[in-house]
Amino acid sequence: MNTAAVPEGYRRDSKERLVPAHMIRPTDLLEDQLVEKMMGYADELSSQISRFKAHCFSDVGAFIDLLKEKYQLARGGVKGNMTFTAYDGCSKVQVAIAENMVFGPELQIAKGLIDECIVDWAEGADANLRVLVDHAFKTDQEGQVSREAVFALRRVEIQDDRWKRAMEAVGDSIRIVGSKAYIRFYRRTSPTARWDAITIDMAGA
Repeated sequence: MNTAAVPEGYRRDSKERLVPAHMIRPTDLLEDQLVEKMMGYADELSSQISRFKAHCFSDVGAFIDLLKEKYQLARGGVKGNMTFTAYDGCSKVQVAIAENMVFGPELQIAKGLIDECIVDWAEGADANLRVLVDHAFKTDQEGQVSREAVFALRRVEIQDDRWKRAMEAVGDSIRIVGSKAYIRFYRRTSPTARWDAITIDMAGA
C-alpha cells in the first residue's frame, strides 16, 4: 500500500496512479465515500470488540485465580471448556477452547496398512468400510484431511493385527499445534426458557 501523501485535488486509483478529482466519475466518488464511511465504523467496532474480548478473558482469568486460591491449587493451568451462570439462571457465558490439530506422517503409514487390509480382504471387505476409509483420507482444497472422518475409523473394531497397528499409527499422528479460546454469551427470559445467543463475532478480533 502506497502511504505517500496525495496532493490536494487528486485521488490515487487502484493502480497507484494520481488522478485529478474532477476527472473521476461522480458515482465512483460516491462509492468511494460510501466504502470509507463504512470502513471507519468497521475499524472502530473491531477495536471495541478486541478490547471487550481482552477484558472478558481478563475477568475470567481473575475469577479462576480466586477459585484456585480458595481450593489451594498451587500450580498448573486450567484447561477445557467452562460455563459461568448468573445467579438467577437467566444469563450465562461459555468459554470454549478449540485445539488446532494436524496429522503427522504416521497417518500415511496408517493408510498403507489399511490399504493392505482391504486388498487382502478383497470381496470380504464391507462396502461401508471402504467408503469410510476413502472419506477419511480424502483431502480438501487445502490438502487437509477431515479429523472427524479419521476419528470415525478409530471407532471401528476389527480383529486384524494390521488394522490395530494402523489405528495406533493414527493415534500417534495426532499433533496439537495450538489452541484458541472463544467466548459466547446467552440469555433467556426465565430459568426454564430456551437459551438465546447474543451474537457477537469475536473469533477474528
